[in-house]
Amino acid sequence: MSSAPNRVHATFWLLDAENSLAAQSHREPDGTGLGYFTAGAEPRVDKRAIAAFADRSFAREARDVESETFVAHIRFATNGGLTRENTHPFEQEGRLLAHNGVIGDLAKLEARLGSYRRLVKGDTDSERFFALASLEIDQHDGDVTAGLIAAARWVAQELPLFALNVVLSTRDELWALRYPETHTLYVLERTPGDALEHASSVGTIRVHSSALGGRSAVVVASEPMDEDPAWRLLASGELLHAGHDLEVSSTVVIDHPPRRLLSLADLGPKAAASQVAAVGGRSR
Repeated sequence: MSSAPNRVHATFWLLDAENSLAAQSHREPDGTGLGYFTAGAEPRVDKRAIAAFADRSFAREARDVESETFVAHIRFATNGGLTRENTHPFEQEGRLLAHNGVIGDLAKLEARLGSYRRLVKGDTDSERFFALASLEIDQHDGDVTAGLIAAARWVAQELPLFALNVVLSTRDELWALRYPETHTLYVLERTPGDALEHASSVGTIRVHSSALGGRSAVVVASEPMDEDPAWRLLASGELLHAGHDLEVSSTVVIDHPPRRLLSLADLGPKAAASQVAAVGGRSR
């Protein structure tokens, strides 16, 4: 979510018994996290590699933070151990990223990273893609849009790919890429009005903020989080950008399928199980 240039208080209930997030965490047991930015523009990531239902203290927690952009994620692991380092969102060079999908041939991806391998702390394909995006951003003179496009196009051409749904944010900008059409990704461009209260129909995530009542916001999610008819499904290959003034632009940056598109049959049992759930519309 972005409310730039306004800093707002947003309460993310990572567990709400009334909405049965505990029940959801039985199917999404591998970690949950929240990323945001301080008033000094420093990124902060609060995440745990534990299922909500397994931690009583977690069941009592609610996070009250103030930021212009937020990234929240619930993990069903496809690769990498159940550690904090493998839990989304990730932070690199002042940016945050969360990913939904599976990328194959990580050895080839690591070889492409070169010295940017130093940015990777864990075992996931997601964090390695983030490092590739960081490399490309630097090679494009800090242009995040150009770097993200270059990274996604390289993966589409060079690596086996099941899905590459990505949300990336800086302090005051937000990018979202859906590729290919394997998983859904929606955007809501919310105009000033009533207090924001988005609740997932399956209870996966809940976002509430009365501070957004008189302000605009852009919300990106793997499923519509309420019944607002303004939710729009991104097209396959579409990259959306919300700028520091919430001006939204969107274009299809990859207009063809991956060269080596993976199917569920190509994935291991755990990876396949997580992606089946994601196809149903829940965030990973």
